Amino acid sequence: MKTLKFALVCASTMLIAPDALARQADAQTYDIAETDLGRALNQVAARSGRQILVADDLVQGLRARRLKGRYAPEAALAALLAGTGLRAVVVGDTLVIRRADAPDQDMAGEEVLVTGTRIRGHGPVGSAVVTIDRAAIDQAGFSTTQQIVQSIPQNFAGGANENTAGLLTAAGNGNAGRGSSVNLRGLGPTSTLLLVNGDRPPLGGFGGTFADLSVIPASVIERVEIVADGSSAIYGSDAVAGVVNVITRRDFDGAESNFRIGTADGDAQEYQLSQLLGTRWASGHAVVAYEFYQRDALAAADRAYATDDLRRFGGPDRRGPYAVPGTIHAGGTSFAIPAGQNGVGLTAAQLTAGTVNLGDRWLGADLLPQQRRHSVFAAISQNVGDTLRIYANGLATWRSFTSAVQPSGDTRRTVPVTNPFYVDPIGTNQPIGVNYSFVRDLGPERDAGQVNAYGLTGGAEARLGPWRVDAHATWGRQDERYAILNRVNSARLALALADPDPATAYNLLGDGATTNRATIESVRGYSRRSFYGMSWSATLRADGPLFTLPAGAVRLAVGAEYRRDRNRDGETISYTATLDPRVTAPTPLPDARIVKAAYAELLIPIFGEGARLPGFRRLDLSAAIRTEDYSDFGSTRNPKIGLVWESLPGVRIRSSYGTSFRAPLFSEMRQDPSSIGYFAFPVADPQSPTGTSNLLVIRGNDPNLRPERATSWTLGVDLTPRFVSGFRFSATYFDVDYRDRIASPAPNLANFLVNRNIYDPILTPNPTPARIAEVYASPYYLDLFGIPQTATFVAEADARLQNLSVVRQSGLDLDIGYAFGIAGGQAEIGAVATHIFHIRQALTATAAAIDVVDTIGNPVDLRVRGRASFEKSGFGAALFVNHVDGYWNRTTAVPQRVASWTTFDLNLSYRFSETSGALAGVRVALNASNLFDRDPPYVTYTVGSYTSGFDAENASPLGRMIALQVTRTW
Repeated sequence: MKTLKFALVCASTMLIAPDALARQADAQTYDIAETDLGRALNQVAARSGRQILVADDLVQGLRARRLKGRYAPEAALAALLAGTGLRAVVVGDTLVIRRADAPDQDMAGEEVLVTGTRIRGHGPVGSAVVTIDRAAIDQAGFSTTQQIVQSIPQNFAGGANENTAGLLTAAGNGNAGRGSSVNLRGLGPTSTLLLVNGDRPPLGGFGGTFADLSVIPASVIERVEIVADGSSAIYGSDAVAGVVNVITRRDFDGAESNFRIGTADGDAQEYQLSQLLGTRWASGHAVVAYEFYQRDALAAADRAYATDDLRRFGGPDRRGPYAVPGTIHAGGTSFAIPAGQNGVGLTAAQLTAGTVNLGDRWLGADLLPQQRRHSVFAAISQNVGDTLRIYANGLATWRSFTSAVQPSGDTRRTVPVTNPFYVDPIGTNQPIGVNYSFVRDLGPERDAGQVNAYGLTGGAEARLGPWRVDAHATWGRQDERYAILNRVNSARLALALADPDPATAYNLLGDGATTNRATIESVRGYSRRSFYGMSWSATLRADGPLFTLPAGAVRLAVGAEYRRDRNRDGETISYTATLDPRVTAPTPLPDARIVKAAYAELLIPIFGEGARLPGFRRLDLSAAIRTEDYSDFGSTRNPKIGLVWESLPGVRIRSSYGTSFRAPLFSEMRQDPSSIGYFAFPVADPQSPTGTSNLLVIRGNDPNLRPERATSWTLGVDLTPRFVSGFRFSATYFDVDYRDRIASPAPNLANFLVNRNIYDPILTPNPTPARIAEVYASPYYLDLFGIPQTATFVAEADARLQNLSVVRQSGLDLDIGYAFGIAGGQAEIGAVATHIFHIRQALTATAAAIDVVDTIGNPVDLRVRGRASFEKSGFGAALFVNHVDGYWNRTTAVPQRVASWTTFDLNLSYRFSETSGALAGVRVALNASNLFDRDPPYVTYTVGSYTSGFDAENASPLGRMIALQVTRTW
């Protein structure tokens, strides 16, 4: 009975005074020492669990008085901001810091449009938003945008990244320019949408294969917002795994100078210099910024695990047959050329039959390229009257790179009897073959090139009562040029080998570069290529309230977009097999793609804090739908719904459900002759008496490619319990069903008949004689193996790039934090983590599925980034721990367990007060990433001819990087 009475009293209290209870429940106990205002605001955000948005320059040079006592978040901010000329404005769930004289609906309020929704003042309903703001960027010591984005556990480094150029999983990603992509959930760089200030930049790579983070300078970033949830209903194609929105510092007043120098224990140096200038006037503001960044190349010789000979680690010796000195081949027998001689007077008696000199392909190569970048950013905003704002912003980046790479043209060279260094090991007086490495003659082959990226946005925003209407256009272009230098020109080499003059002939029989230098230079070849991607779009959108319900205003966002994308290949100039440079026509790509889109998003507050229904303190529902029409493959329509339910103060349950898609790339839709091929192929067949059978194979691109499609849903909980001040916890379960993935089964061609249960959907048994004759008569038929038309074929295999595979993934994202006062300062501990339950892949929807999580080339099941920070009186210290769980290497004959990898990052900083004379406004930071210089865990990584002792997709070879950074605000 007492329990019933207590429940009735609680219920009546909720019905009578919900607002008073809400205010009391939101209160937290604060004890914040006098400090910089920016730090104080961060501490309020950490303890209250509320998002607080503020531009750096608004709090620049301002101090916050001590705050001690129990306050609701709004009251805490009011106390901190007293006398600063600033105030806090509630915008949805967000607290936005503005100048006190700015109206609530000022025209500069673009910053309250949060990623994942088109409705201002509200975050995406049902989806979690990861925000990395300027303070977090400085605290972690990040120097590049790719470091910022790739630090989150939801990201997988597989795909287009500067250190994965030699891996099978990076093949075909078109990353000749050594850029860096983002790959949420490990679903592929093409399945994550990158935005800059809410708009799409042009894609990088050949055919537009990925969005390149490396062209965005970190110094101009205000914050990065990440929604790891399907968002095609909001943004269209590519947002299958989620959206990354880089928001720049467009509203800045004053100046900020930054200098950074770092070293990877002397093996590679890093330099960064940036200058930011901004100003405000009564009706607008403008900002301009410049950044220079350079990181030296990291040589493979500086990392013991970058080698083909893995025996010291317990692995295999994968050194190849090309070395210096080389190996002679004659009469089917090999003869290693002895060391310590120059090839002059070498005799057959000095050779031993059946011996081979082995060479390491990593000799002289780099693990990471040298990167050098210049970037310029500018933005301007001008109010015209009280209801119109015009704006523009632009970014230009010029990035160059160079890297010594493993040889791409090793092959056996023929030495004729006319060569003055010729040796006949078997007495037949016939030409001999020599396997020889030219690395010591020409130097290692070298990738070098430049990536130029440009973007410009201009538009106008009008306020029509409570509605905002925005119209803007965006143009962008990314040009890429690259060359492979120090290649062997085989035509020139043949002439030099046939030269009878010992002074000018090429000598392949010595130990070292024993050939005349002019002759060596005569065989130096190269290849060059260029391509570009260009995009321009026009957007018209509006959002505002429709009508008001008891819980609040029903808000609507609508919009229409027009986009034109184009990718083009340039000429290829090759000087590797002919006496003069040969020009190859550009690879034809499809015509420009035109995309027309329209969308609508509705937010309905069903219950608010004034609700009289117990258990429903707040309930919001959102619904969005977007339809897009593509000029090259048709239309698609994608909905999304979201729900947030706050049953008790500090307890929120959210969920989302939606569909997403990815449009085929330009390179995937090619139908030119160079992309089509037919051939006969012998493969292993357990059902054949001989153990092998013949297949008819079709290669190329399916002309009927459809978009990849996915269905995603999430269920999450956010806890900010009022009885544990400063504590917050968030957990999100995610489930992705990804269908019609565009893939080619060709890499597994040899296993088609071994694993018939997997590949049966793409096999047509017993092709008819008429079909066989048709294939052999095709102008695209390639006689690769000399199999006659009269042979028996057990099946025809469709190995084209086509809509095939299915991926089903589920997992859990976690974020936990606790902020508290200690020793007169403020501290926070916490961690973010992603645990993937499974990634089940199948060739088709009906084929057998395998779980690939925790295997080479795929995400591991657990990634964690923990943090602990302390701030007091200008001093700051932050320690981060990064954990990558162990996983399996199943590419070896016996599966190999790869150990987990845990590294620590430390950042120490001190900000001088505004009364420190010449040091006023200076912040000095010392950052150490991978503090204890932990090597990546050993793994026998072998893909084709590529070999290494580490996995570049789950570990960085850079090692300990120590950097000193000095920043001054003016």
